[in-house]
This record gives sequence, structure tokens and C-alpha cells, in this order.
Amino acid sequence: MPPGPLLDTLARPLGNLRLSVTDRCNLRCGYCMPEDDYTWLPREDVLHFEEISALVDIFIALGVDRLRLTGGEPLVRRDLPALVRMLAAKPGLADLALTTNGVLLADQADALRAAGLRRITVSLDTLRADRFRALTRFDELAAVHAGIESAHRLFGRIKIDTVVIKGVNDDELVDLIEYGKGVDAEVRFIEYMDVGGATRWSTADVVSRSEMLDLLSRRYGAIEAVAHQSSATADRFRLADGTVFGIISSTTAPFCQSCDRSRLTADGLWYLCLYAAAGTDLRGPLRRGVDAEELAALIASRWKTRDDRGAERRLELGDRRSFVPINALRKDPHLEMHTRGG
Repeated sequence: MPPGPLLDTLARPLGNLRLSVTDRCNLRCGYCMPEDDYTWLPREDVLHFEEISALVDIFIALGVDRLRLTGGEPLVRRDLPALVRMLAAKPGLADLALTTNGVLLADQADALRAAGLRRITVSLDTLRADRFRALTRFDELAAVHAGIESAHRLFGRIKIDTVVIKGVNDDELVDLIEYGKGVDAEVRFIEYMDVGGATRWSTADVVSRSEMLDLLSRRYGAIEAVAHQSSATADRFRLADGTVFGIISSTTAPFCQSCDRSRLTADGLWYLCLYAAAGTDLRGPLRRGVDAEELAALIASRWKTRDDRGAERRLELGDRRSFVPINALRKDPHLEMHTRGG
């Protein structure tokens, strides 16, 4: 164990790991995966569960105590509850959560809960069937509702994440909060982010935190800010009836200064920031037989030199000036944010 927290150059501790278990997804949301076809990670490169477990052991020894399973869509990874069972048994892990689009959740929620999963976040951007089809290209809204109902039954309180896009779903904020009340979910509204890749993001499509609060206050009246946790992504607010919701304003008010998150892709590339241009290969050394101590030294050395402030630097650029060409994305799928766990 390290003598104290492993800190980067801005004194941010290594504490929160987002683990992508697959780059595949069963939806095609326009703000994340707008193309029909993608160049997927080679299956032989994808980490086996035992390899994931070994790397997580090293991260825990270095200070990580919160782990979130992501994708792509994590529930398309075969036998995911088996991985959850391996991870949930690890001492030192304070939280084990999963983010899902909910389409396959109703069928897997029982097994995930039995395996030791502790929390679930479901991504849901609209309550309207026609909009859901337009946003995702699939008619799966009923399946998502069934997944949310199963998660509520088994896990109690859950979270619902909604990406808010101007002119697309910004008229549903009140509806989503009311829906959240009915399923015991804390709704978190996310400012539309420029995640690069093939998306067509623009500042004109962003609904800011202040705009969201203004929209909600017209319906609910005074809204009270809730005390903020230092490394939490969402600013939390309380309505007069006690309902709590969150806003993740990483586009207009980035939280880089307190960000303790890093990301491990399904094929073992470790990214220190969602916006990082390159990652550190952990799969290669692991498969070559490099021992845990050397891998820990590699991870520690990279974190100690971390100075990433990706969202802040993106804010400084203003509106987007260019896109990564599609042919470049197909040469390197890691340039797409869905490969990094979003």
C-alpha cells in the first residue's frame, strides 16, 4: 500500500476508476455513436475477466476505492455478473456501480444484484417514444422502463442520467423529474458535451446549468443548492417538496480541479482524462508477464505526472472548429469516446 494518497500534479488523488467492459452498444445515440458502423476493438485484445480483476487489484492497492462499469453498453458483455462477483468480493472497494442504457437491464438485474453490484445509473434522455426512436434509432423505450422498474425493485434508489440538448429534449426536464419521483430515482441532467469523434456537437446545442435551473424554477419555484461533495460530478439541488436532482455542468463549468477519475478501456488502455489524446497500455505488460509491482509503478508514475484539465481546455476553445475525419476514427477506435467509457 502507498504511504499516503497517490496525488497528481494538481493534488488530485487516484480514487475513482471507470472500467469499460466493451466498446459495443445496442443503441446509436446521436451524441455518442451517430454512425451506423464502427471499427470495433479486436476481440482478442479485449481483457479477460481475470485480467480485469488483476488490474483492479493493483488500482485498489494504489488508492482506488470506487469502481464504475461502463461501455459501450456494459450489459452486452457476456456473463457480466461473473465479473461483478469477482470485483464485489475485493476488500478495499467502497463502491461498485454500473451505468447502462437499461435495454437489457430487466433480464439481468437480479443476477447483478445477487453478484454484489451496489448501485445502478440508467441513461434516459426522453420519455417520448418517437423521440427515443429518433435519438437512439431503436424502439426500446418500453424495455428501458422495464429495466428501471427492475432496478428500483432490487436496488432501491437509483440514478437517471439525461443529456440535455437544446431543441431536442430541453422541454422534458419537468417531466423527467416527475418520472424520477415515481421510480425513486435521482435525475441528473448533463450538459451536452463535445466528446469528439463522429458527433456533430455545437455550443448552440448546449443548455447550460443556469438555463436548466431557470426552466425548472418556473415550474417549481425556489430551488435550493445542496452541499457539494468535493469530487462529485453533479451539483445537487432540492425542490420545495424535498426532491433532489443533479446537474453535471462539465461543458460550461468543468470540475477538472477536483477530478479523481481515470478510465480503463475494454482492451486495457488507461486514460487519465476523457479528453486525453492517448492512453497507457496496461494489457501489453500484463500479458507479457510483468509482475504487479512493476505495473503498479507504471500506473503510479503516470498519475504523479498527470496535469490533465481536458474539459477546461475544451471550454477555452469555444465552438468547435473541426471534426476528426471518419477515416481517422476507423483507423483508431480509441478516438471515439464510447470506447473510453464516456
